[in-house]
Amino acid sequence: MSTLPGYLTAAPHTFLELDTQLEGALRQGDLALWELHGVEPAGDIDAAMTLMRIHDLHLAPIGLLSGAERWQHHPAVSEIKCRLESEYLIGIEALDAQQGWNLPTDTIAAFRALSALDRVPAIYEWLATEASDVELRQFIALEGGPDGGFDDLVAICQIGLDGEPKLELARNYWDEMGRGDRDGVHTTLHQRMSEALRVTPVARCRQPLQALQRSLLGSMLATNRWLQPEMIGALGLIELQAGPRCRQVVTALDRLGSASPSRPFYEEHANVDPRHGKSWLDNVIVPLADSNPEMATRMLRGARWRWLVNARFLDALKNGSGRLLDEGHRCLACLRHAWREHPSQAR
Repeated sequence: MSTLPGYLTAAPHTFLELDTQLEGALRQGDLALWELHGVEPAGDIDAAMTLMRIHDLHLAPIGLLSGAERWQHHPAVSEIKCRLESEYLIGIEALDAQQGWNLPTDTIAAFRALSALDRVPAIYEWLATEASDVELRQFIALEGGPDGGFDDLVAICQIGLDGEPKLELARNYWDEMGRGDRDGVHTTLHQRMSEALRVTPVARCRQPLQALQRSLLGSMLATNRWLQPEMIGALGLIELQAGPRCRQVVTALDRLGSASPSRPFYEEHANVDPRHGKSWLDNVIVPLADSNPEMATRMLRGARWRWLVNARFLDALKNGSGRLLDEGHRCLACLRHAWREHPSQAR
């Protein structure tokens, strides 16, 4: 029997100085939190892990927080959140400026062009035609599906909207909830898929930087009301691109003869996300863009951000030959890549 190699058995990051201090301070309370004011992270991964821990206070299931949610808006926590998010935004805006986009000037046309850009990355085609069952499970463990936490993000995204945009987000959320059928809720489908495939979620402390930064975009947008336009654009792009990618995963599951409970999650997204994407564009993006030119610019910016973090994540999942793993099946190429970029963190 094959064993899951690489990042699933790799030692966790050991350079999480600020994140470790914050974890302890959230247990100890007010005075310990004040001692963290102005403390700098040890590096990019420490910054990402720290920020994700803070976002958990806003978004994670409350039963998992052991009372730490009380300190959600503590001034020292807020200071760290604001400082690290500002650095994250500076980085992603720099990537955006360097990308050299060649998109139409019309916002809606630009959305369509962006969604078509690398619509099915090569790694999905590789999954459909070549990946082994171990490699497919490994990919799914990190990718997490096209919409990890999407239901909560949609719920937050609709706050303050009205008219057709709010109704469309409500329809989208209802689909996420299985249209009232508990067995059809997307998180339930994902759980059953993971059980059928024996997929073990990868702990954050074992994930490469690109995976953390990809997750951070959604939680940062969801915990900053001023970024609601960018959030609308980012979530819209997910819907616009998910369908054909999910079809490739379904093809891989079929090719490998995976157990039937593993199929419904990706089959559902392959079928409904093209409709979701069109409806999001027609009923959310178009009316909001027509009513407010600045909103149009910012929604498109959020879509570009999502495209960038997702592209970096997918690029990090393969090495130069397009393989997810090295030939010895010992380590994931994305970890080698992340550690080459940040040698001081590769302890």
